[in-house]
Amino acid sequence: MNLFDLEIAIQKNKLPYYIGNFLKRMLPAGALANRLREIDNYGAAEIYDRVGYYNKLPMGSVLGDDPTALKDILKLKSPSAYRYDTFEYSRFFPGGLNANFLFGDVINTPEVPTIQKSRPVAGDNRNAVLLKLDKKRHYLFVKDKKPFIQKKDLLIGRSAVNQEHRVRFMEMYFNHPLCNLGQVNTNNGKPDWVKPKTPISTHLDYKFILSLEGWDVATNLKWIMSSNSIAVMPKPKYETWYMEGRLIPDHHYICIKDDYSDLEERLNHYIAHEQDALTIISNANAWVKQFQDKRKEDLISLLVLQKYFECTGQPV
Repeated sequence: MNLFDLEIAIQKNKLPYYIGNFLKRMLPAGALANRLREIDNYGAAEIYDRVGYYNKLPMGSVLGDDPTALKDILKLKSPSAYRYDTFEYSRFFPGGLNANFLFGDVINTPEVPTIQKSRPVAGDNRNAVLLKLDKKRHYLFVKDKKPFIQKKDLLIGRSAVNQEHRVRFMEMYFNHPLCNLGQVNTNNGKPDWVKPKTPISTHLDYKFILSLEGWDVATNLKWIMSSNSIAVMPKPKYETWYMEGRLIPDHHYICIKDDYSDLEERLNHYIAHEQDALTIISNANAWVKQFQDKRKEDLISLLVLQKYFECTGQPV
């Protein structure tokens, strides 16, 4: 394992994450008002723009019949990462306040105001309130030292192939000369598609990295956009705290059609027009930076929850 892959492994190690969350349960949260005063350290317009994007609830929103009290969040039957990531911020609020939670890979908007990781981009999604959940898995960023010009003129893609749209992409491009593709699971697809998992360091030898949505969003999009390679994908249909719905095609990523038919043309364009590619990389890197200030991320998360309670008639 090289130094780069060791650093990634350390980032992915969940032991410090679980220890930190155990300590949060033991220690008092502190005063919410003191944390919210940190808005003076940032541009209020940016902060409230993001709060409004994540939480679109109007005043007078109705909770519904079966909400969960904040004091019971850690008792919910759900993956622990979702409970811990919610508790990190809910502990600043009175335990008697109520909210609806929908944890996991969510692709629909519920009928009542609900806190969740993901939601559809299109349509009226105001009842789906986003928090930064399962963040240890999703919010991985890299320090890529290899310049774009030194990378291979190919698209690399490694993923589990369980969804029809991923199968279709493999059927179209598995043996294409511009692609190095493989599936990492063995229970679907075709046996000749199966390849071993490839470390991120190897992905970064390639100019282009495939980022297809899975059950909801594409997990690898964040680290691709922090690198000197470019994400290649259709316009996202789902979004998370990362605000995938605000990403601009051919500005933050190389956009291909939903039917993938223009992949070869798009890759050849950016191979031939290096400056266009470098501009996308610069824009993508700038997008990533807004998520790397933890104190700002904490502040926005608290404000999203505060707005949730106010809009559902539970003043804090």
